[in-house]
Amino acid sequence: MEQPVEAPDLGGLANSLLGLLEQGFNQVTEPWFAYQLVIILIVFSGAKFLSRRVVPRLEDRARQIHGHRGFMRIAVALIQQTDWIIFAALLFLALSVMRAVTWPSRSWLIAVVLSLSAAWIAASVLSRVIRNRLAARIVAWLVWVYAALVILGLDQPIAALLDSLALPLGDFRLSALVVLKSLLVLAAALWISVLAGNFLDERVQQTTDLTPSIRVLVGKVAKIGVILIAGAVALSTVGIDLTALTVFSGAVGLGLGFGLQKVVSNFISGIIILLDKSIKPGDTISLGETFGWIRELRARFVSVITRDGREYLIPNEDFITERVINWSFSDELVRLDVEFGVSYDADPHKVIELAIEAAAGVGRVEESRRPVCWLTGFGDSSLDFVLRFWIRDPQQGLTNIRGKVFLALWDAFKENGVQIPYPHREIIMKQPQKLPDGIAGLPAD
Repeated sequence: MEQPVEAPDLGGLANSLLGLLEQGFNQVTEPWFAYQLVIILIVFSGAKFLSRRVVPRLEDRARQIHGHRGFMRIAVALIQQTDWIIFAALLFLALSVMRAVTWPSRSWLIAVVLSLSAAWIAASVLSRVIRNRLAARIVAWLVWVYAALVILGLDQPIAALLDSLALPLGDFRLSALVVLKSLLVLAAALWISVLAGNFLDERVQQTTDLTPSIRVLVGKVAKIGVILIAGAVALSTVGIDLTALTVFSGAVGLGLGFGLQKVVSNFISGIIILLDKSIKPGDTISLGETFGWIRELRARFVSVITRDGREYLIPNEDFITERVINWSFSDELVRLDVEFGVSYDADPHKVIELAIEAAAGVGRVEESRRPVCWLTGFGDSSLDFVLRFWIRDPQQGLTNIRGKVFLALWDAFKENGVQIPYPHREIIMKQPQKLPDGIAGLPAD
């Protein structure tokens, strides 16, 4: 038979809270409470006054420090808490003096405020390891609130109150305390796992024995694996049975089937791209009207940077379903064509020789494969040629290398008297003839 879940003793909880309130009220009504409050206000004002004089000097010294960013972040956090540090130091001196000259019970408020101040300083400084300022403030406040509850002796009553707000789910009892613990532990575990995953990813990216695609795949698998393990460990730590999440996993699967098809499709497409090595970081690709080189492969999209500095985030699915031109898939060599025409007065053999020499003299043109030039047709105004050459760095641009080749052709033709004709048309003017009288019903003059 199932064991019934024992209901929390709400009466005992209320009595403990009333006892704490009564004890606090008795201490507040004592004369020494007012004396301690005056001392705290005086010390706080003095700390504010001293911090205004000390902070500018500390900031000048901090600007002269050139080192690790983490150390600079902690130093900035300490400077920002200068008033609280001075306040805690002065409170510590006041507490030491009062305990030396009078009973410890007459300085309890100063001790509590000192503990709360020290907890706030530690929470605000240590939270600076989080780069996001909003997240850092939230963490600082959460840590300080918990420390304040422990210092004031309210942690157990509050925990009992949260545990009393429960919802039975079969054999499992879901309380507000379990939910809060789960969220905090899960957030901490995920944050640590993300840091560990990024560290592993950086180490994998530095490994030269693996291809770029394999490095990206191993890094992503490591990050996702660490996050999943951290989430499972965090939920198990707070006492949540993972089998109880079957309903939630079924709801997630239903959501994937109806509303997240594109997200899942892009994720699976990214895995396929990494496995078949069709594209990799550094490749030069053309997709539709986008031409650029791949900067990074993500779980959902591919980052492509064009020559004009724009960064396109193209979904992974597009690289699976659409035709992609990978200029450096199996070979770094790329052939470019330049079409031009010369006058019919020029010798085509000489033109071919000049064009090949001009293209070979351009810096980025590959020397191992000599350019070729062919006569392709007799145009209306010119002899038409195509000049073909090879390059190894398409990511450096295609239009600029074509422009340099055109300039080299211009210089070579101008130096050797080869004319580039303008398009022209012949217009034949004929004298008008006078028609005989009466033809076609025209009246006579």
